[in-house]
Amino acid sequence: MQLFYSENITGNIIILNEEESKHCGRVLRKKLHDEIEVIDGKGNYFKAVIIDENFKEVIAEIKETVSNWKVNNYSITIAMALSKNPERFEWFCEKAAEIGVNEIIPIVTTRTEKKQFKPERIQKILLSAIKQSGKALLPTIQPEISFKDFLKNNAKYSSYQKYIGWCETGLDIHLKNKYTKGYNAIILIGPEGDFTKEEVDVAITENYLPVSLGNSRLRMETAGIVACHIVNLLNE
Repeated sequence: MQLFYSENITGNIIILNEEESKHCGRVLRKKLHDEIEVIDGKGNYFKAVIIDENFKEVIAEIKETVSNWKVNNYSITIAMALSKNPERFEWFCEKAAEIGVNEIIPIVTTRTEKKQFKPERIQKILLSAIKQSGKALLPTIQPEISFKDFLKNNAKYSSYQKYIGWCETGLDIHLKNKYTKGYNAIILIGPEGDFTKEEVDVAITENYLPVSLGNSRLRMETAGIVACHIVNLLNE
């Protein structure tokens, strides 16, 4: 399956941007009247037929629309500390998008060494990942925020099941044994060196439950992937 992405959809007409159009025509050799499959990043999937094969602006007519295509009935948000190696954070974003994360929030904690990232680059990585994995919903990447400010503005997640991954948590308090199928979940993942006890204590006051992700000490990006996978697996 080769999916194309477009935000330019009006009525029954889809217009691919220049990058997608070049890939459609010059790489995949799609021609006039060929069928293509398109997603809009909002959960919609389209089958369309090319009616103008301009390599800079392929235009297609929609023949079939599927709303909420492969969209889960639950939501996963991962709030994760930025890594001192940006490639690790980017790797996490890519793999989490393939698994099925809905929202990623970069947080700056007491032990965070890297305090900036490139949202435009992450956006491209997320888009490539959902196209590759056959999804129609583009995860949201939020601006980085301090851990303190994040917890102050937590009203959005009042109905979510809230967890904070913490290496000091006993192995009997495992995420797989605490998460309830069908519920939205938000999971906090700390930096190299983990959250401080003070940060965990503050999170607990905001109804976050400290949980383990297994008996191995995981890299932060691996922990984020494991958390996503556990929630998705329990919902299958």
